[in-house]
Amino acid sequence: MRQEDPVATHAAHAPSDPSATAMRRAVELAARGLGSTSPNPVVGCVITDASGTVVGEGWHQRAGGPHAEVHALRAAGAAARGGTAYVTLEPCNHTGRTGPCAQALVEAGIARVLYAVADPNPQARGGGDTLRAAGIPAEAGLLAAEAEEGNADWLTSVRLGRPRVTWKYAATLDGRTAAADGTSRWISSAESRADVHRLRAEADAVLVGAGTLRADDPHLAVRGVDGVTQPLRVVLDTRATIRPSARVLDDAAPTLIAVSEDADTRHLAEAGVDTVRLPYGKEGAGLSVEALLAELHRRGVRSVLLEGGSLLAGAFVAAGAVDRVIGYLAPVLLGAGPAALADAGVTTLTEALRLTITDTARIGTDLRITAVPTLHTPLKEH
Repeated sequence: MRQEDPVATHAAHAPSDPSATAMRRAVELAARGLGSTSPNPVVGCVITDASGTVVGEGWHQRAGGPHAEVHALRAAGAAARGGTAYVTLEPCNHTGRTGPCAQALVEAGIARVLYAVADPNPQARGGGDTLRAAGIPAEAGLLAAEAEEGNADWLTSVRLGRPRVTWKYAATLDGRTAAADGTSRWISSAESRADVHRLRAEADAVLVGAGTLRADDPHLAVRGVDGVTQPLRVVLDTRATIRPSARVLDDAAPTLIAVSEDADTRHLAEAGVDTVRLPYGKEGAGLSVEALLAELHRRGVRSVLLEGGSLLAGAFVAAGAVDRVIGYLAPVLLGAGPAALADAGVTTLTEALRLTITDTARIGTDLRITAVPTLHTPLKEH
């Protein structure tokens, strides 16, 4: 996903480099906005005075609120004049619910700006040019890879025109998500289940299929995370078989039921359930993944956590719509039972979706593996 930048040599700075230290702090600050800024990006900003001392910090805290640069400038006050601003994303150049940050930096007397990632949004980019036109050196590329990873949801949505999709699953070491009799609670550890709530808290939407709904009656709301903005709970239910008593339809979080264009939804309408009608995919094997993601994007969703089940995951993989995989592998063997992934349109090894592991971690008794497609495949209709 990373785009090469002519100034990308900044990313090679040693950890002791004050500029790299300041930008890394800005990346850490940006992460505090995960789950609360959508449909806007997460952004962090650090301001140092002329001597290199940090005098202001800020991050974009919520959509519609002040941007990271504004928070940092307010904290710095007069000390910002003649200083340097380190920003994870190119300062915006447009007036929306807030003013342009590039102009705010100019008016504050900032002498130099380093930003990690150029803004790909045509409505907001150009802040670097505005700064340079005002005589302020503005350079891109410092710690670009780290800043891209922290802002991957928003960057993916802008570049691909759809939400970034993370497929999460829990399985035994032999790849089973349930026993032969269907029992699945609990394959993963309590610590892993708590970690999933963190993932939900960072996502704009959590998605399951009708099969998971019937088998588990999941709630899908976030628990155990303070101050969370609850994600949109989405159920892909082609024939509208969901019952009004389903736990996912309570008032703990908003819910959207995606159904086919010819489904009978009278019982859902009577219960006041929000539904959206979608066309079938070209092969008629299920609802269109592309149409679903387009609808979610239209509703401001920039990140989707795909939680189940194997058929739905297979449809997303087949559509080229999985951007990240997070698997929780438990030290358990079953030998039989459903696999984590159903038919994904792969018939030979050369068609396999190859992944690059980006992180491994021990979570309780489990191993969490995070991986991304080695070569990103564009979204195609399934």
